[in-house]
Amino acid sequence: MTDTTSLPNGNGDDSSGAAQPAQGTHPLLAIKAQYVKDLSFENPRAPASLQAVQSPPAVQITVNVSAQRLTESDYEVTLTINAHAKIGEDALFLVELTYGGIVAVGNVAAEHLRPILLIEAPRLLFPFARNIIADATREGGFPPLLIQPVDFVDLYRRDVAQQSQARNA
Repeated sequence: MTDTTSLPNGNGDDSSGAAQPAQGTHPLLAIKAQYVKDLSFENPRAPASLQAVQSPPAVQITVNVSAQRLTESDYEVTLTINAHAKIGEDALFLVELTYGGIVAVGNVAAEHLRPILLIEAPRLLFPFARNIIADATREGGFPPLLIQPVDFVDLYRRDVAQQSQARNA
């Protein structure tokens, strides 16, 4: 099965010739490209870390999102995911991923642009980044680390609150 999506060419129809609504009536969010910007996996205690352990490791995961404008309608959205697994004070593994996407956004009011870039675009990119983390940990000799879905709305709200506090301080 093939699924194709084409972007409007600006004259009310897409590249397939099918009629589209008039320009400016529907918001546009399209992922134009996805890529690994940076990936690091460390297994500092190998091979000792790969031997049977008595208790499950403590895993700390942090997720950050950023966006920057590339052109009038294109933005780079990046997810940075860091995962650190420890048993007691001993590190089992560290994995760091910066995963990017070029996102086209159009027909969006200025007040909605930031939430689209920092909530909706990361929702689309996250499953791919999650898979890369799972593959990296599996290839490193551990069970795949399956990161639970991220609440990007909550992440965005905390960022807005943090910026508001910084301005009021």
